[in-house]
Amino acid sequence: MHLKSTNSPFTDEQVEWLNQLLPGLTVEQKLWLSGYLSGTGGNSEVARAGVTDEPHALAPERQDTPVQTATVLYGSQTGNSQSVAETLARALTNNGMEITIQSMSDYKPKELKSVERLFVVISTHGEGEPPDNAISFYEYVFGRKMPKLTDVKFSVLSLGDESYEFYCQTGKELDRKFEELGAERVVARVDCDVDFEEDANDWVEQVAIKMLEESPAVPTSAVEPIAVTEQSSTYSRSKPFQAEVLENINLNGRGSNKETRHLELSIDGSGFTFSPGDSIGIFPENDETLVDHFMTIMAWEANQEVEINKKGDTLPLREALIRHFEITVLTKPLLQKTVAWTESDALPQLLEAEQNDVLQAYLEGRDLVDFVQDYGPFTVSAPEFVGALRKIPPRLYSIANSQLANEDEVHLTVSAVRYDAHDRSRAGVCSVQCAERTGAGGSLPIFVQKNDNFRLPEDPETPIIMVGPGTGVAPYRSFLEEREERDAKGKSWLFFGDQHFVDDFLYQLDWQRWLGDGVLTKMDVAFSRDTSEKIYVQHRMREKAKEMYAWIEEGAVIYVCGDEKQMAQDVHTALIDIISEQGRFERAEAESYVKQMQQEKRYQRDVY
Repeated sequence: MHLKSTNSPFTDEQVEWLNQLLPGLTVEQKLWLSGYLSGTGGNSEVARAGVTDEPHALAPERQDTPVQTATVLYGSQTGNSQSVAETLARALTNNGMEITIQSMSDYKPKELKSVERLFVVISTHGEGEPPDNAISFYEYVFGRKMPKLTDVKFSVLSLGDESYEFYCQTGKELDRKFEELGAERVVARVDCDVDFEEDANDWVEQVAIKMLEESPAVPTSAVEPIAVTEQSSTYSRSKPFQAEVLENINLNGRGSNKETRHLELSIDGSGFTFSPGDSIGIFPENDETLVDHFMTIMAWEANQEVEINKKGDTLPLREALIRHFEITVLTKPLLQKTVAWTESDALPQLLEAEQNDVLQAYLEGRDLVDFVQDYGPFTVSAPEFVGALRKIPPRLYSIANSQLANEDEVHLTVSAVRYDAHDRSRAGVCSVQCAERTGAGGSLPIFVQKNDNFRLPEDPETPIIMVGPGTGVAPYRSFLEEREERDAKGKSWLFFGDQHFVDDFLYQLDWQRWLGDGVLTKMDVAFSRDTSEKIYVQHRMREKAKEMYAWIEEGAVIYVCGDEKQMAQDVHTALIDIISEQGRFERAEAESYVKQMQQEKRYQRDVY
């Protein structure tokens, strides 16, 4: 927000002072100020200023006023929805509201009928599906037992990825369903792309201010700042830590057609804490060669200043494209934003509704260089074009070590992505940066991404079954290190798969040592290219069906990590088959059994 002196009740000096003050305030400071102004009859315009993603600390305490209540629910696969939900809960608490915040997997949906205010933050997973911890909630809402919500006020924030066809589908469906059930939408649904922070914080601010407007006035004497939460680290997603690379080792043998990097990063001085199952987010940079190629096609000057955020901060164009903007993934919204700038007749035709299948095929495997070559020239300035691009999203990698074993380090397992498509060689933005451009002594900007949906059981005696082909094995290295440090006695079973035993047996020495020490009870491997018939982890599961079912009946927790589109689906099907056959259940009963395991957090997936 930028105040202007025209028709303003402020003097020019006051306007200048406010314009210096407002951009630097946090969301809590603005909401606190809003509460103060409402308590003194002031104008709430100040509270509608922009918001940062540092939502910690100030709250106007309410006295002798009715306590308003709200329920905040989140459905999250990687932890982003949970983080935003917690931000909203803190902001509403600061407004003096009584907040219930829960994962959808822990919430009893029949209680929705008695809720006054409902705020939902949910991601969309796979091909327009709800995340694992939201499946039961989602099915209840769309089932016959769902009550009317005529006395409920609500709003939905949806997280997704514009590069997917069913962008934010789950949030859109819930938003529409709540309205059909009679609920009143108090703030319009917001759909967030992978660079969700600014839009999510705008939504948090809108909801918090809307609730504040409905609240009784805050007495002036009651306005006292109180601490809501403590920040464990000064570094976060919005302020990443520059972690030094201590080791960068290729785990594959010389004969492999893969390159899997084991990275050891120093987090000394970061204040980061993490648990097995958490991930590290890395903010990557685009390959300079690709950026230069793109700018040459567009005939842009490298030093031209462009804005990089809503606050109006600027950088030279080349630096901005390297560090801040996505140029390797095409999305339908991007094409829609740029169609007015091209002289090509083919792009409008591609965006016609009946051409959707053709469009999806075009988007697959192409980047911004392909697009501007295919549909240029574009009659638009560099600042305008860059304004249509989305931010480079961080890449998440499962942490492969226990902090108990390595207090000031995080270990990552990164598979370098390289392939040929559409007559050009392609490379993964982050994975190849790690493999080729960041050796020991270099640094990477990182943050810790908590994931409460992928956790070791609280009882160290509980058996665990871990399924993880390729780099999906990374979190299990942290699981076993943690169990070793804690001297956990529960049984553990690992199913690991890759292409070749000799060249692709990731962390082989670690598994063998843990097998020898008893930290790892059993291990079954599947090397798909070493036999005439391709054998995968799901085949090994079926071979050991009787024993696996016995472990499940003993209360074992099953973990699956890795590729969602193929491996995770095949493993899911194999699990249902094993339970059906060994437990002598009908298919529908076995599927219900697996859903119950998910509800009880005995079947957890970290898939992508």
